[in-house]
Formats: sequence, structure tokens, C-alpha cells
Amino acid sequence: PSHSRAKKPRRPALKKPSNPSLKDPVGVYCRVRPLGRPDQECCIEVIDETTVQIHPPDGYRIFRNGEYRETQYSFKEVFGTLVAQKKLFDVVAKPLVEDLIRGKNGLLFTYGVTGSGKTHTMTGSPGDGGLLPRCLDMIFNSIGPFQAKRFVFKLDDKNGVDVQCEVDALLERQKRDAMPVPKTPSGKRQIDPEIADMINVQDHCKVEEVDEDNVYSVFVSYIEIYNNYIYDLLEEVPFEPIKPKPPQSKILREDQNHNMYVMGCTEVEVKSTEEAFEVFWRGQKKRHIANTQLNRESSRSHSVFIIKLAQAPLDADGDNVLQEKEQIVLSQLSLVDLAGSERTNRTKAEGNRLREAGNINQSLMTLRTCIEVLRENQMYGINKMVPYRDSKLTHLFKNYFDGEGKVRMIVCVNPKAEDYEESLQVMRFAEMTQEVEVTRPVDRPLCGLTPGRRFRNQLRGGPIDGEEQSVLEMFLQNFPPLPACELLDINDDQTLPKLIEVLEKRHKLRQMLSKEFSKAAMLQEFDCSVASKENQIKVTLSDKEKTIARQKTEIERLEKKIKTLEYKIEILEKTATIYEEDKRNLQQELESKSQKLQRQASDKRRLEARFQGMVAETTMKWERECERRVAAKQLEMQNKLWVKDEKLKQLKAIVTEPKKEKPERPSRERDREKPVQRSVSPPPVPNAPPVRLRHRRSRSAGERWVDHKPPSNLPTETVMQPHVPHAITVAAASEKALAKCDKYMLTHQELASDGEIETKLIKGDVFKTRGGGQAVQFTDIETLKQESPTGRKRRSSPSKPDPPEDAADSEWTDVETRCSVAVEMRAGSALGPGYEHHAKPKRRKP
Repeated sequence: PSHSRAKKPRRPALKKPSNPSLKDPVGVYCRVRPLGRPDQECCIEVIDETTVQIHPPDGYRIFRNGEYRETQYSFKEVFGTLVAQKKLFDVVAKPLVEDLIRGKNGLLFTYGVTGSGKTHTMTGSPGDGGLLPRCLDMIFNSIGPFQAKRFVFKLDDKNGVDVQCEVDALLERQKRDAMPVPKTPSGKRQIDPEIADMINVQDHCKVEEVDEDNVYSVFVSYIEIYNNYIYDLLEEVPFEPIKPKPPQSKILREDQNHNMYVMGCTEVEVKSTEEAFEVFWRGQKKRHIANTQLNRESSRSHSVFIIKLAQAPLDADGDNVLQEKEQIVLSQLSLVDLAGSERTNRTKAEGNRLREAGNINQSLMTLRTCIEVLRENQMYGINKMVPYRDSKLTHLFKNYFDGEGKVRMIVCVNPKAEDYEESLQVMRFAEMTQEVEVTRPVDRPLCGLTPGRRFRNQLRGGPIDGEEQSVLEMFLQNFPPLPACELLDINDDQTLPKLIEVLEKRHKLRQMLSKEFSKAAMLQEFDCSVASKENQIKVTLSDKEKTIARQKTEIERLEKKIKTLEYKIEILEKTATIYEEDKRNLQQELESKSQKLQRQASDKRRLEARFQGMVAETTMKWERECERRVAAKQLEMQNKLWVKDEKLKQLKAIVTEPKKEKPERPSRERDREKPVQRSVSPPPVPNAPPVRLRHRRSRSAGERWVDHKPPSNLPTETVMQPHVPHAITVAAASEKALAKCDKYMLTHQELASDGEIETKLIKGDVFKTRGGGQAVQFTDIETLKQESPTGRKRRSSPSKPDPPEDAADSEWTDVETRCSVAVEMRAGSALGPGYEHHAKPKRRKP
């Protein structure tokens, strides 16, 4: 069953507009295109002149309770599938053209899904022109006799217009004619057969009330909004085959009247419908057309064709344009063919196509948001900011919605079932748009001059025709009539003089006529000569025209060939562009991966260097530690071995020594009688057993020593003096001496406990440090000591008797006693003092 949708009640308006009669709603019209095939399923039906009904296709259900419902939408007028282009134009666009000629602005949108007939409605098809060519035809049919010469009106760069005098306009025309290739197409040349049928409008529609005392001039511009950038489709860019320059986007500006305009946009002055439409077609070929699955030639951009009409009054004489800028009126009609509003999951768009669709939907969404905010502001009396600037499309037409002209929208729908969801969104947007009201534009003020100036100037006519007319009128009016010639009386003396006077006047007039006729004969002869010359020129022109026709035929053939080659070049360029893009993507991917590999390699090298440094440092540390421990252990073991060897040797010497060779020990009485002269160093025991040096000292026989003897040392008179061959004797340790030697000996003196001088020879090894200096590691201490022989006797008590001889011998030969008298030595880092002597490091050369 069919249920019409119940409309929800709107929120109550908080504030009604103060003067609703000064506002007009946006006029929204609906056009339904015919189905492509008669067997296609249809989801839209025209109910009456203002209503359409849309119902879900078979197999589709509304989510709410699974109901199958039809929905109706109302418009200002609905045009069915059989409507003619003329009827659509008469209802929708004709009032906008009338407003344009009266100095008011207008905006016309075509909106809908791709393939719904927007471009057909706007442009038309061969034999059936759309709204755009019909608007141009109506404009030129209306202002044709009243157009100004080219360059009389001149647009400036700030959305304004100036009036030039006839001389400046003539100079600019001569400059244009002198150019080899005119930038504007000539209206007299042959029209492109591709577009001839579109502009062959036979309706001769025109505005009835045109101000004949004004002069008019038409300027057209054509732009597109693609990916939210504005491009000029009429811009002449020099073609560079090696590296073609991409088109430059334009920017929007606001003029002194707060109207938006495209800065630097090309605006062409046109003088006929054919010329204007040819300019449009030239820009149409530059539009961004791309293939989608919905439409083979789907418009990927919003196209805007702007018609500007400049008009200014004639001066008081009706000859020239009034040279006052304040009297110029510039009106504008914008015809906008919006891009398709389909969803991307239906177009199967990818890459650039997907980005284009996103930008298209974004700009249409911004248009919808602006409409919603305008509707809320008007319904509830609030002043919420309208987001015109979010999109170039809405920013450009901001002034229309703010009250600078009428706004019309034609919603084009395709009734096929596949477009059901998109058509539903389009219908809802159109229904909301109808509720927005736009302020009605004010009428322009009159110039204040007397009307009918052009007509009076035409009656005065030109100079030559005026002379002929004035002479003829003069003869007809001033030719004196003949008076009555009857003589009624013999004394009549008035009739004959009057007759003579009239005849004399006629004679004078006849002479004047004969002179005029002679002049006319001369003029006729001159005309004949001119005619003969014209015939000659015509013959020459006919020959030239034949040559030109042949050349035109050849040019047409070459142009067709050029078109074929251009088509091939375009295909190759597109293919090259695709490959270049793939190449760029692959290069970027390769660069990113190579950079990643380089980063990983550098991290790996840094870690390896760090680990190698740590391993080398640890290895060096443990090697030094091992060497130190091994050396210390060797010294300790050698010292132990040496002590054992010495003890064994001494025991052996004691055991094997004959007693007769033992020296007699002097008695204490003899010592008392003979005072001993003390010396610094006691004399050695003559028969002491020989003490062998340690074996390890023999290693330093070939090494150089630094013999460090401080100046504070006292000379000792001992028999045994330390002697080191090939030694460098210094008073203070120096870096120079240490660098030359590998052994070091310090002579150190101190007082012993018995008051004698004790000399210590502190020995060490010299080695190089890491910083380039020298260091000394002390490894051995030799002690040279003097002791009084009487000191030993004090050990025994004076009350005891002298010990027996064998006891003295045993005391004398005691190992411990003899060792204390002999040279005493402590070696090894564990036994000797544990301090080091460091020299100053070497200075490095800069």
C-alpha cells in the first residue's frame, strides 16, 4: 500500500522578518530525464506540475518498521521527461535575462547526481540548445542595435568598468587588428560545425522594454572549481612541448562594493551569440573530464560561465556614451553546472578520482551547510555566521545569498532505481533550499537625462543625405506659384509685373537646378569610375577568395590531421602521466627503504664500534691486571726461592767451614783499651761468608738506569758503595732522563734507631703511560746499614762471665746474626713499599 509521508512540524519561528515583501524565496525547479532503456526500473514519478513522488525500488525496504512507503516532494515547478528546452528556458532563465538587462544580478544552478542531465540542461545538444545558448541569444536579440563599439567599455582588474572615448577605443581596435592572431574569435568567420546546431535558436526571444538611450556591451568569462582550486578556462597559456606548465589557480578577492570576484580572470568582450558561444566552447574543451563507472564523460569540476553586461547612457545629443563612471551599470548572470553528487562506493573511484570526489562532495556539503544556516537564521531570527569561506564555490556566490540578485536552482534527477538513495538526498536538499529567502535587489536609479535622445539623433541623419533632403524640401517649398495671368483692364499695371517677378524667380531657381544637375552629372561620372574600379577590385577579390578557399580547404584538412594527432598525443600524455606517477611513487618508496637501511646500518656500525671499544677496554684492563698479578706472584716465588737458597747455602757454609779459619774474636778488654774510631759505615767483616746476589738482578745487566741521588744525601765512608754501570745520575727525576732508561734507583738516607745513617736503595721499572708520559713502578728496596761492633756485646749481661770459645763461635756463626750484619734486602711489591713515582707527562707537539 502507498502511504504519503507525513511532514514533521517545524520548530516555531521565534522572529518573523520585519518586511517579508522585500524577500524572495530561492526558486527550485525539478527536471526528470527520460530513462535510458524502456525496460529499466523507475523509482520517480511526476504527480502534477509541482510534485514528484519517489518510491524505493523492488527489494528495498525502509529501516523504520520495514515499511514500503512513497515520499512526495514539492517544487516551484516540475518538468517531466517530454518537456522542451524552450519551455524550461521561458520559465526559469528568461526572468533572469530580463533582470540582467535591467541592471540586476542573477544566479542559476543545475544540481543532481552524475548522469541526471545537468550538462544537457545547461549546454544542450546539437539541434536543441540548452539554457546557456538561449540566454546569450536573448541578450543579443535585445541589445543588438544598441551595442557599443568594441573597447568603448573596458573592465579593470578590480571588478569594475570604465568608459573610454571613441579615439582610445579606435586605437585599441587598430592594435587588435594589427595582431597576427586575434585573441577573441571573429563573429564573421565560419562557425565550428560542432557547435553550429546548438546556437541555431530560431525563437528570436527578446526583452520588450529595453532602454534605447543606453549603449550596451557584453563580457563573458569561464572558470572551473576543481579540487577546491579556481582555474581560468579562457587563459591563453603558451604551449611548451618539452615541459608544459600546469595551469595556475586563481584567488578570490572582494571589490569596493563587497562583491566577490576572481582576480586575474580572462574576460572577453563579445558582439554576437555565435562569438560568445564559441568562447564558451573553447573553455569547455579544457574542462576536467574523467571516466567513472557511472558516466563516460562525467564532469569532475564545477563550471561557472559568467555573463557581464555593462551599460551606460548616451549623452544629451545622443551621439556618444556619457563619460561618467558613476552612470555605468554592471550586471552579472552566473550559470553554474555543478559536479555530480554521487557516492564514491558507486563510482568505484580510486586515486585521483577518489580525491576529486572527496573535494566535490565537500564543496556540495558546504553549500548545503550554508543553506541550512541561512534557513535557521531567517526562521528563528538569529545571526549565526554562515560558513561561506569553507569552500571556494560558496565563497564566490556569497553576495547572491546576501541579497545581490535572484537565485534559481534546477534539480535534475534520473528516475532509474540505481540512483534511488542519491536522488533521495538531492530531493531533501532541494526541499530545504526552497525555504531560504533572498533579499530582493533594489532598482538602479535613472540617469536624469531626457529620454528619446537616440531617436532624435537618427532623425537628424548623416551629413550627405541631410543635404539632399534639405535642397529638395527647399525647392518644393520655395517654388513660387504662378499668379493669375488674365488682363481684365487696359489700365491693369499689377498683373504683368507680378508675373515677371515670378518668372524671374523661377528663372533663378532653374539656374540653381541646372548647377545642381551639372554637379550631379559630375558625381555620376565619378560614381561610374568608382564602379569600374570596384568591379576590378571585385574580380581581384574573387581570385583571392578562390585562393583563400583552397587554402581554407587545406587548412581544414591539416586541422583534422592536427586534431587526430592531438588526440593521440593526449592519450600518450595521459599514459606517460600515469607511468610517471607510478615511477614517482616507486622512487619515493625506494628512497624511504634505502634511508631506513642506511639508518639501520649506521646504528649497527655505532653499536659494533661501541662494543669493540668496550671489549678492547675490558681486554686491556684484564691483561694489565693479569700481568700485574703474574709479576707479583713471580717476584714472591723468586724471593721465597732465593731466601731458601741463601739459607741452604749459609747452612752449608757453616757446616763445611773449618774451625781453624775462624777469626778470633777480640776480647772486651782489648776493645776497652783500644778505642774504636767510629766511621759513618762500619768496616765489613773480613771473613764473612760470601753472599750471592739474587738471580733476578742479572737481568738488568744490559739495561740503563736512572741513578737518582738527592742533593741532601751525605757521603758514607763504607767500603761497599752502590755502583751501577752506564747509569744517568740525576739530582731530581726528569722526564728526559726517564725516557732514555727502563730502570730507576732512588738513594734514600734516614737515621736508624741506634743513631747510625741507614741508606735505602729503592728500585723500580720505568714504563710509558697511555697519555705519553713516564711512570715508575717500585719493585725492590736494598738497605745499606752501619752498626757498631760493640753494640752486639751489650746483649750479654756484664755480670756474666765470658762465654766459652765454642759459644762465641756458635754466636758468631749464627745465621740470623750474620744476616743482620750482611746486606739486608726486601723485594717484591708484597714485601716492599707500595708506592709509585710518576714523572711529568710528555708535552705533545701542537
